[in-house]
Amino acid sequence: MRYSESKDRSAELLRLALGQMGKHEAAFNPISFTLWYEYVGGINPALTAAIDESLKEGKGIDDPAVIALYKKYIAPADEALMAHISGEMERLLASVAQSASHTGSKAGNFGDQLNGLNRALASRDVEQLKPRLTEVMAGTAEMKSSVEALQQKVSISQEEISKLRSDLDRATSEALLCPMTGILNRRGFEKKIESLLSQETADGNSHCLVMLDIDHFKRVNDTHGHLMGDRVLQAVGEILRTSVKNDNHSAARYGGEEFALLLPQTSLDQSIELAEVVRNRTKAIKIRDRTTQEVLSTVTISGGVTAVKPNDDAASLISRADEALYAAKNGGRDRVVSHA
Repeated sequence: MRYSESKDRSAELLRLALGQMGKHEAAFNPISFTLWYEYVGGINPALTAAIDESLKEGKGIDDPAVIALYKKYIAPADEALMAHISGEMERLLASVAQSASHTGSKAGNFGDQLNGLNRALASRDVEQLKPRLTEVMAGTAEMKSSVEALQQKVSISQEEISKLRSDLDRATSEALLCPMTGILNRRGFEKKIESLLSQETADGNSHCLVMLDIDHFKRVNDTHGHLMGDRVLQAVGEILRTSVKNDNHSAARYGGEEFALLLPQTSLDQSIELAEVVRNRTKAIKIRDRTTQEVLSTVTISGGVTAVKPNDDAASLISRADEALYAAKNGGRDRVVSHA
């Protein structure tokens, strides 16, 4: 899910986006609204940088600019990439087919030359044999050159296909990341939890899920503004990303101010320990007065931990982790609770 803002937050972004749209020539349409919604919400850093650069240069955002920015920074990466790969593959295949056709034509001519030589040999006519030998020698050189050209074309095409595959892998990975926090987005989380549930557990281990929620996050937005709220989200995302040391473990932004850790092949105790690391590191986030540097408040986070049970699906596992999270909230926040 690309947009996970609350109703209040999205209403504020709506107001800000409309304000921006009114300053420019582009029409009030869904594409223009999406562009400015992501801009004012800080959802898409690359888009924000591009718009800021245009505004800095005194360029207005008209309809062509809106379309160009949308296609480059918002249009789903997989759709754009598939169109690119499709075109490139057609070009590569057409090029190889042309070379193969040319080589095939040369092969046909060379076959005729060999047949002519064979007939000359059968007739034992020396006068016929000499020109046939010359013709076959020339044909051999030409055939060798054509085959080498085809081999080179295939080799180049293989390199280009390898690059296209890398582009596809990179775009697929980026499509699963939250642009604000740099960790998995909701779509990436859903893919990882399905993968986690499909794995067998090793002896003495289990698969665990940690659900985390920033305490009183609405108060942060209301008191210090949404820009500060976004910075808190980014800081928590960085804490999660750097706290996950195991390559098999994943951190995700589940939605809004809620995050998750997916921990395959990890005991419940180990998962609780990691959740506590995140909780303690989060308390180091301080909201300060820009002028005096006085600490105005400290950020805390609550967590719920559970392990996979037989016959669990994603919904039941998330529900049980959420129950533990709610218990942590109800117990006073800034704590981790497990649900065995």
